[in-house]
Amino acid sequence: MILRLAVGSLMARALTVGMTVLAIALSVALFLGVEKVRTGARASFADTISGTDLIVGARSGSVQLLLYSVFRIGNATNNVTWESYQDIASRPEVDWIVPISLGDSHRQFRVMGTTQGFFDHYRYRGDRALEIGTGHGLDDLYDAVIGAEVADALGYTVGDPIVVSHGLASFSDHDDQPFRVAGIVERTGTPVDRTVIVSLEAIEAIHVDWKSGAKIPGRTTPVERIRQMDLTPTGITAAMVGVENLLQIFGLQRWINEYPEEPLLAILPGVALQELWQIVGVAETALVGVSAMVVVTALLGMMAMIFSSLNERRREMAIWRAMGARPAVILGLLVLEAMLIAAAGAVLGFVLLYLGLVAARPWVDAAFGLWLPIEAPTVRELWTLLAVVGVAALAGLLPALRAYRLSLADGMMVRT
Repeated sequence: MILRLAVGSLMARALTVGMTVLAIALSVALFLGVEKVRTGARASFADTISGTDLIVGARSGSVQLLLYSVFRIGNATNNVTWESYQDIASRPEVDWIVPISLGDSHRQFRVMGTTQGFFDHYRYRGDRALEIGTGHGLDDLYDAVIGAEVADALGYTVGDPIVVSHGLASFSDHDDQPFRVAGIVERTGTPVDRTVIVSLEAIEAIHVDWKSGAKIPGRTTPVERIRQMDLTPTGITAAMVGVENLLQIFGLQRWINEYPEEPLLAILPGVALQELWQIVGVAETALVGVSAMVVVTALLGMMAMIFSSLNERRREMAIWRAMGARPAVILGLLVLEAMLIAAAGAVLGFVLLYLGLVAARPWVDAAFGLWLPIEAPTVRELWTLLAVVGVAALAGLLPALRAYRLSLADGMMVRT
């Protein structure tokens, strides 16, 4: 009977109740949406590089090595000699190894020298490989493969010339050896999108006439002669390593970290990513807190709506009391109304969230490389919905207690 009375009362105030339900629905959708974005951002962040067992570079810090080798942020403290790279590559535990050479740039985008192995072994978002959408790979010495963001920002298409600049903030260009856009990588949502990829030999070629970071005055070697040179690098910035057996990772890591010829550091990408997320993930807590406050604000609005309706309903309450309704019935009626409003808002918010995810996921993935999961409600999400209903019951308890205390005479003689 109380449920029937509560539903009838809410239907009688359909407009006000509907606006309150909508406010709660939007706040719940926002809260759960932030949770989805937070989960998707963490998963996308963790999947920036996958399938790589170790990253090797000069000895520094694990986060620093991860930043410059994967995210192209910052610089290496030193290079790894080519001899050391070959020693690591010759280890029986190593299944594959991909060298990386950094240091140059093109209009604020980092230039990375590597080999075909980078396209063969680099994985992101689980086991997804890089795909060249238009053009081809590094077939010629002066071929360059660019990321999707580079192409969009600079308006490049296959065949356009590219001039690499020396260093990151330098006015010295390698304009005597221009590159050509050979291919454009499909958008990945990783730092690859903001990278210009060339061959290791190309990095050596453009520095033939350079020494100690400066061009040798009056010296210009013809391109035809450079093509005939031995362009084996003397050093690299870092290397990505895959092992034959996962049980061999820690043994190889210890061997590299204790390498006697030069100070090296080998890190596990997953562990370093977690360390980095602990630094940059502080904002997610603030974001969840803000969205939770939006839900609380909507529930407070519902409580205000119930309070404001009490004056109009005092005679109604008095009639129920006169007909024999116990005070507990009136108390339960208002609490139940609050719970029904919150439950309707929570369910509607859940529906709005998933409709928004279905509509926005392709665009968010293409624009930001952020994969928003659409899956069955998690236990945490269900507990969130129950918490909203529970908090609504508490919020409805205050106006219910006030109605409980209204006397019969006060209800029958409303003051104007």
